[in-house]
Amino acid sequence: MQSKVAVLRTAPRTVFEDYHRLLNLADYQQVIAKDVETALKINISWHFFFPGSSTTPWQLDGVIRAMKRDGYDQNLMHGCHNRTVVIDAHLGERENKHLPVVEAHGLKNIHLYEGEEWINVRDAVGDLTEKFLCLNEVYPKGFQIPKRFLGENIIHFPTVKTHVFTTTTGAMKNAFGGLLNERRHWTHPVIHETLVDLLMIQQKIHRGVFAVMDGTFAGDGPGPRCMIPHTKNVILASADQVAIDAVAAKMMGFDPLSIKYIRLAHDLGLGCGDPAQIEIAGDVEAAEENWHFVGPYNKMTFASKMQHKIYWGPLKKPIEWSLKTILAPWAYLASVLYHDSFWYPFLAKTKMQDVLNSDWGRLFRNWEHLTPDAQGFPHVGDTASELKKTGLRAFCDSLGILGTCIAEAPEFIRARRKAAHRG
Repeated sequence: MQSKVAVLRTAPRTVFEDYHRLLNLADYQQVIAKDVETALKINISWHFFFPGSSTTPWQLDGVIRAMKRDGYDQNLMHGCHNRTVVIDAHLGERENKHLPVVEAHGLKNIHLYEGEEWINVRDAVGDLTEKFLCLNEVYPKGFQIPKRFLGENIIHFPTVKTHVFTTTTGAMKNAFGGLLNERRHWTHPVIHETLVDLLMIQQKIHRGVFAVMDGTFAGDGPGPRCMIPHTKNVILASADQVAIDAVAAKMMGFDPLSIKYIRLAHDLGLGCGDPAQIEIAGDVEAAEENWHFVGPYNKMTFASKMQHKIYWGPLKKPIEWSLKTILAPWAYLASVLYHDSFWYPFLAKTKMQDVLNSDWGRLFRNWEHLTPDAQGFPHVGDTASELKKTGLRAFCDSLGILGTCIAEAPEFIRARRKAAHRG
């Protein structure tokens, strides 16, 4: 059967109706069963709000409303979060206004690293591990995945953006944090192969896999954080994780099959990465757009340049080994200091000023004070989205993130556990 990707233009006044139409154009009810739990896998690429970086509140709200309208039981849906040592998911769900949406609909809110059981991937997928491209070499003893994922549906909530490791990022990359434990940075040298292995796992363990991608904001440049956001007014959905990433890549101006993770997944038959073989449902003209994004490598930040040198360049041999030892927290601290203590406080506002003045920027700014109707938001307010956490305030907040990063570094936690066990 030919892969299908639904694409629609949208606006705040019709965003809820558009999301309902989008999901049904992509035949989501044929993929997402109503009699099992559905994880709504929210994407938080930065705990601070930055347009294009993380799941938007209208994306999450629109999908939940559509599912409830189509007869899905809200008691069988939950917001789903992972954490990383450099991203605070609890801060992120507040700053990006996900938590109010989940609470307003009465959904459970699951943080996978808090009280959830994880099991070895080999116990979950059996002989499938023999087909892995790289994860057996990265983790010779296997790795842990959330037990609750077995038999659940999952709907991914990525955004349209570039990425300094993978050129673009979307549906396939959204599984990264949820399926790998806190040693996932070990996979960065083989990140493309890792995403393909994770897709194999998803197709094995989940009842249904679906993706809904928000392109109301879209990010170009050294993503998924330090980007130039643009207002693009599009949304996408598909049951084919490879196809939706391919269509988004093509709209951004890239050849999808030249992106390694898309090409690998396509060649292995895990989905379709060739736009010529993908059926577009909805707004064909929108899907044919070429935004001519420059991509993530044209103007990399100091941090992204150093990451490339460590994982693929001249610093790999002298430094990369340390990231697999108790010394690894140096890299977490460096990331927080650069992104949260420097880049966001002093550069973010100028990078996103134009889109903050858009209808979507005003919608985000006034989200808690607006009253939508069944279709969307007839009014988004006159006040442009305001960044409160810039300058000194953002810098001070970053110190708290730095403290959490140190306290929750998995290498330090394991060392404390070993010490306690010996004691």
